Amino acid sequence: MAKKSSSAAAKQSSGGDLRSPAEELYAEEIEALIAADKHDKPPGWKMSARAVHTYICGGTVGKLKITPKYIGYNRLVEIAIATLVTDRALLLIGEPGTAKSWLSEHLSAAINGDSTKVVQGTAGTTEEQIRYTWNYAMLIAHGPSPEALIKSPILRAMESGSLARFEEISRCASEVQDAMISLLSEKRLSIPELAIEVPAQKGFSVIATANTRDRGVNDMSAALKRRFNIIVLPTPNTIETEIEIVGKRVSELASNLALKSELPSDDAIEQVVTIFRELRTGQTLDGKNKLKSPSGVLSTAEAISVLANSMALSASFGSGTISPEDVAAGLQGAVVKDEEKDKIAWQEYLTNVLKKRGSAWRPLFNACSEHNG
Repeated sequence: MAKKSSSAAAKQSSGGDLRSPAEELYAEEIEALIAADKHDKPPGWKMSARAVHTYICGGTVGKLKITPKYIGYNRLVEIAIATLVTDRALLLIGEPGTAKSWLSEHLSAAINGDSTKVVQGTAGTTEEQIRYTWNYAMLIAHGPSPEALIKSPILRAMESGSLARFEEISRCASEVQDAMISLLSEKRLSIPELAIEVPAQKGFSVIATANTRDRGVNDMSAALKRRFNIIVLPTPNTIETEIEIVGKRVSELASNLALKSELPSDDAIEQVVTIFRELRTGQTLDGKNKLKSPSGVLSTAEAISVLANSMALSASFGSGTISPEDVAAGLQGAVVKDEEKDKIAWQEYLTNVLKKRGSAWRPLFNACSEHNG
């Protein structure tokens, strides 16, 4: 997962954009890394592989501290960067909330200084959004011409020798996914209407992401998978790591959204993360009790959202200090997605686990029980 420097967060909150791309938020770090880079740069890259790794995992350049953008296994980041040095595309797979999109964005920002060539995969994504389409008014008036051509982000990346991002590729229909096979194999895109073929320039590649919870929606074909190097991003391996991630991201969101509330206490963060980890794994942290897991995805990102929502409730309708009632309201919505099944699982967890945890947990237990009543 990720974290931002306070200067970056301040820049984001002071501007008019709700969310600026990574290359703008971290422009100072990127420029410093480029200026100090003494290693060879692959074709089309703004910095070397070592500098990209420093940008993603953190370090120093002179007196400037480079903030880690991804907290996790550094070796996975090295493998991802090395993949993009070759002619193979990269596929990041993982549970929701494992920073697939975040890592994809920051890799693109560091390598090209541009993370905005994005195809967002959905059930409604068409092949034209991957290849190209036309300005139909110009097409009818003057026939096919380069001026009437509307290039997809992937086509623009091919022409410029840069990275394109394909988010949630497994959400797309199989025939749309398979349009990528020839692009990744031949590194050329044919435009028959103009009788031309566009070759990919050196430096072109694709970073795709796929959600393991979407397996079975539109499974990727074996032929398409062979065009990618696949990296599975794990959930945080320890509760300490997850608490660190959640605390930092909540602080960044509070700055970005200008939430007029105190940050959640360390105890509140630990309690939310503990609840999420136990329900996600189906057992208590000590392994003594088995639990029913709700149908929803209790990811790290969801825990961040619960606490940010608690801050919004406290700022808008409370005292400005997060109360157990504020946290309970967010937990209820995160855990109970299926009213019939999840409400029972949540009630059993409250009765059999939370109720027995002592005085420190009693206010949260009472608030959660009231919301689940």
